[in-house]
Amino acid sequence: MMISIGLVIQLRAILVPLSSQNRRLELLERHSILSDWITLVFLGCILLMTSAKFLFPKRFDEFIYLPLNNKYFLLQGKSDTLTHVFNLLLFVVQLLSVSFFIYLLLTEVGYGTDEKLWLLYIQICAIYFVFIGVKIFIEKIIGNVFNMEGLINQYLYQKLTYRNYIAIFLLFCNILLMYTLGANQTILLFILSLAVAFNGIGLILSYKNFRNVLAPQILYFILYLCALEIAPYVILYKAVT
Repeated sequence: MMISIGLVIQLRAILVPLSSQNRRLELLERHSILSDWITLVFLGCILLMTSAKFLFPKRFDEFIYLPLNNKYFLLQGKSDTLTHVFNLLLFVVQLLSVSFFIYLLLTEVGYGTDEKLWLLYIQICAIYFVFIGVKIFIEKIIGNVFNMEGLINQYLYQKLTYRNYIAIFLLFCNILLMYTLGANQTILLFILSLAVAFNGIGLILSYKNFRNVLAPQILYFILYLCALEIAPYVILYKAVT
């Protein structure tokens, strides 16, 4: 009887550590899978930026110095379109980077499960893409209705450029949060505040570039800002929360 009890105790002493070790291995495997797709997202963004730099080196250099001077818009903005390859490459970076930051915000407040976090990210990317696409489509319709298609196209181009720049800022923040600092609500809200502030500065600079044209129609411009620059984000926020 004593031998049986001793044998049970020995087996328990062996099996409990093995069970704990298996749990640890499962957690490590789950973390590895999570890290793999995130790493692929970051590598994809870096590859797209490298492609933009390789294909359009001068243009990329002017884009990087955008906060310091207005040379980029003076040289590229007059005859450029939203569908230029350079703009499209950086827009994909914007799509992936901004969506990942939103993903960090949502997971920080408890959205999603460990097994389907990658699916949550794909859903965010799809919603963001549709949201931006519909918004641009409506703005272009307004430009056609009021015979301001050229002006609206230039405004959209400048706005897209500033947001592509903000997306690169968010990309580096995302990398730091995932591999160095660690994501927490305070840091995420601080970065979000900076991104919103930078976006506001971009809108002000865009208005400054078109002030001579917009000044006689300032009331319509204010209505435009409320309807298409503020209201959609408020609606999206209410829908999410």
